[in-house]
Amino acid sequence: MASRPLRRFRFGRALRASEEGRTILEALVGERLPALVRSVRYHRPRAAFCGVGFCTGCLVRVNGRPNVRACRQAVREGDRVATENSWPSPRFDVLGALDALFPRGIDTLHGFRRPAFATRTYQRVVRRLAGYGRLPDHGAPAAGIRPPTVLRARVVIVGGGRAGAAAAARVAALGEPALLLDRGPGPGPIPGVEVLPSTTATVLSAAGPGGGDQFTLLGYSAEDAGVLVRAPAVIVATGSYDASLLFEGNDRPGVMTADLALGLARGARSLPFRRAVVVGSGPRALEVLSALGPRACAVSAPGGIPPELVRRASELGVSLFPRSMVVRARGRSRVRSVELRRRGSGPTDLVPCDAIVLAHRRLPHHPLLFQAGATMVWRPLSRGYYPALDPSGRTSVPALFAAGSVAGVAPAEAAASGVAAAEAALGRPRSGPPSTPVDPGNSGEYDGYFEELLTQPRRGKWVACACEDVLLDELEAASGRGYRGLEVVKRYTGLGTGLCQGRYCVPDALSVLSVLEHRAPPEVGYLTQRPPVVPTPLGSLARLHDEVGGEVVP
Repeated sequence: MASRPLRRFRFGRALRASEEGRTILEALVGERLPALVRSVRYHRPRAAFCGVGFCTGCLVRVNGRPNVRACRQAVREGDRVATENSWPSPRFDVLGALDALFPRGIDTLHGFRRPAFATRTYQRVVRRLAGYGRLPDHGAPAAGIRPPTVLRARVVIVGGGRAGAAAAARVAALGEPALLLDRGPGPGPIPGVEVLPSTTATVLSAAGPGGGDQFTLLGYSAEDAGVLVRAPAVIVATGSYDASLLFEGNDRPGVMTADLALGLARGARSLPFRRAVVVGSGPRALEVLSALGPRACAVSAPGGIPPELVRRASELGVSLFPRSMVVRARGRSRVRSVELRRRGSGPTDLVPCDAIVLAHRRLPHHPLLFQAGATMVWRPLSRGYYPALDPSGRTSVPALFAAGSVAGVAPAEAAASGVAAAEAALGRPRSGPPSTPVDPGNSGEYDGYFEELLTQPRRGKWVACACEDVLLDELEAASGRGYRGLEVVKRYTGLGTGLCQGRYCVPDALSVLSVLEHRAPPEVGYLTQRPPVVPTPLGSLARLHDEVGGEVVP
């Protein structure tokens, strides 16, 4: 099989080469994950964490343009890739001393006020500890340079997984025009369906029950071309993602989600770790364990470990730690070992490792549904919100449907749920039995978990929000000062205001605030989902405004 052509690029001062089609992250992965950025407030070392383009662990500067996600950007000939938010390098950053100088965090709300003559100096420091990267270089490629695209379709499907692809194919089979948007490379050609790969839907607004083109979607492509889509019906099949987890050092390079670990196992030439601890006990943990093979050294689960995972671990010679908590990732610049504590004040085990793979629970990727105003229901077993649906996948918003794992449907029924949603969107009789939403939780193994977690001794930083360097101590302090509810705590601490827009910090913060406020998570509330649901280049949106003749796009 012929190898793909090479693309030469420069990383810092070094000249590199990578096969065509590989991402910058894949091209830079070697024996270990590269440290590409430092955190905004404490300048803690960071590396890729999610691998699906939501976190801030792999932000790089490409050709003078800041905040490009290395896991999403393909290498192009002549690219100039540089790290940011560190000096002189991410491996050794002078401002990294702040992490040691402020072990309990920096109170930027109440500090930096005295003596008054130093106010200007304080302001410079605070500005330096905010934001990601520097402004684009003069002459750097600008967002939105390509002409915008304005499209219409009978049904728009967001997401090209099993549910989304099945929904699009069914719409086309029924003789109606379908448009599918997918953040990834897409499901491939589908007869009768226009597929826009590498295109992220960022805004979903409903115009009301007046008929016609009821929905407007805004998005942008990997090339920063704006997309405006109008349609009478929308099917959201955006899937799910692997959640984060609270413990000391949970932001260290080497801590990653199963999304990233599986992506590296499929795409990288070699895995950037030698000994990985897999956290979880469900099908996702089994999938990760099988993919990593001998690179996995232990499995830690908050509850019991099912027989099929025990058998696979036994075949690989992997140690098992049931009913255990991850309490600390040791290592200063990256993970060197992990402390596991048996639940119920049990003993502590120290496991040498250089990676911690979080495969303990998956959460629905639901920001578009929240943004469109769909009614969402809290499911206690999975500790997450899912849309309230009828058997066809219809949400509380007219002509808005959900299918697949974002709707809480089991993987085996994902395609069937997509077909049912497509038929309902077109007003056609259902051709098969309805899909059955299930709670993908872990049988209550998180019952009491966060209550116990908050009693653990702390020596270092427990990062509640990696994007904004908000600590668990700050959440407790806000609660102690009488701030109640997730939205209020967000405004006080900044939690959930970073580039991931709460995808990784909010689920655990909900559980923590539930314990601190002695209220159920639904009573703690949720963040207001304002558009866009992912950071979007302003140039892309501005060009769309020009294209529609100055029309104000809802």
